[in-house]
Amino acid sequence: MKLSFLGAAGTVTGSKYLIESGSTRVLVDCGLYQGVKALRERNWKALETDPASIDAVLLTHAHIDHSGLLPLIVRDGFRGPIHSTRPTRQLAELLLPDAAHLQEEDASYANRRGFSKHRPALPLYTRADAEAALEQFREIGFGAEGRVGPLRFRMQPAGHILGAASIEVRDGERSVLFSGDLGRSDDLLMWPPESPGSPDYLVVESTYGDRNHSDEDPITTLAGVLNETLERRGVLLIPSFAVGRAQTLLYCLHEIFERGLAPRVPVYVNSPMATSVTELFRESAGYHRLDEEHCHEVCSVARFVRSVAESRELAARFEPMVIVSASGMASGGRVLHHLKVLAPDERNTILLPGFQAPGTRGDALVRGVETIKIHGERYPVRARVRQIDVLSAHADQHGLLDWIGRCGRPPRRVFVTHGEPVPADTIRQLVGERFGYAARVPALGESVVLD
Repeated sequence: MKLSFLGAAGTVTGSKYLIESGSTRVLVDCGLYQGVKALRERNWKALETDPASIDAVLLTHAHIDHSGLLPLIVRDGFRGPIHSTRPTRQLAELLLPDAAHLQEEDASYANRRGFSKHRPALPLYTRADAEAALEQFREIGFGAEGRVGPLRFRMQPAGHILGAASIEVRDGERSVLFSGDLGRSDDLLMWPPESPGSPDYLVVESTYGDRNHSDEDPITTLAGVLNETLERRGVLLIPSFAVGRAQTLLYCLHEIFERGLAPRVPVYVNSPMATSVTELFRESAGYHRLDEEHCHEVCSVARFVRSVAESRELAARFEPMVIVSASGMASGGRVLHHLKVLAPDERNTILLPGFQAPGTRGDALVRGVETIKIHGERYPVRARVRQIDVLSAHADQHGLLDWIGRCGRPPRRVFVTHGEPVPADTIRQLVGERFGYAARVPALGESVVLD
């Protein structure tokens, strides 16, 4: 069995691994590169292997950095099945067409402004390509065994988000386990990752490999920010990712009101994507910690804004309330309309619940800029800006090491991927020091024979 690292090597995005056994070729994940321009440009390069030669894709979860190139390889000739859990397929039905829409919008904008060197600028892929990819999804349950030629595979819960899986692939003689993105053992909503078992080889992510999460309680922390805002009779605006983060925020707000930690005020979710994902969350009992009744209560804490007209009406309203709106780094979406109105007023709070990538509007807010540019105009920032990092859905360094340490027997080798250079190398060193396992950080494009 041969393993090639076609993405997520030396960086935390673009997850992509190729397994070859005889003439059988299987891709584990097919993610889009996100972040700085140098990474995004990799999306336009030809895949290192002919998509038509791939027999199947095994998808760990629906996040775009793991699934976002599926429409491209389908357009370019891949005709095999895309195996995933049911929630992953359902999330992909929301995320892939949306990613295609953004690609088409970017191309249209470049053509209108004339700043692309291509005439005309084209999208990386289209909505039609995304819809075609969705036709090739095939569901498989946790614990069930699937087969592609001589290879057998099994998916096990990884926590993180709905349907996320670690995937073990076997060829009859040896096995390799891909962690995917691992969740936290103390996640408020998702079950903890299942133990890795006894794979011969282990491919593990390292997103938080050089740090641990705060011991801060997210519910009391959020309650404190809400109370401060309400004392000023202001609005709490929370830019949020639609998948996972928005649902966790609703859970926290439900608990705050139920425990009497802050006055009960109206909560609005102004994001079509977050609305759809929350509906899916409500339908997915068993894939998360909440039973059906509790889940209904949590989801009922908010009013969901669906139409553009409702969104405009909400943006014009001012009363003590909470607005959860996409995007999570304030880089686009309906949250921008709220920022225009709320940022100039010192009574309000803009709460950024997580990491803000350099260059994003969210990052600028955290750095304390006096004005922000939205839709070509500058708006003063007088609202209080807060950032908390207690809602991450990723295992931290302690969680990663705990999971690796639960291997039933020492793996022959541990490959540390899906992390920036420092976090990845930190996990590599600690795996060797703590467990005595052979570990290394593979290079992009590197291939190894798993003998």
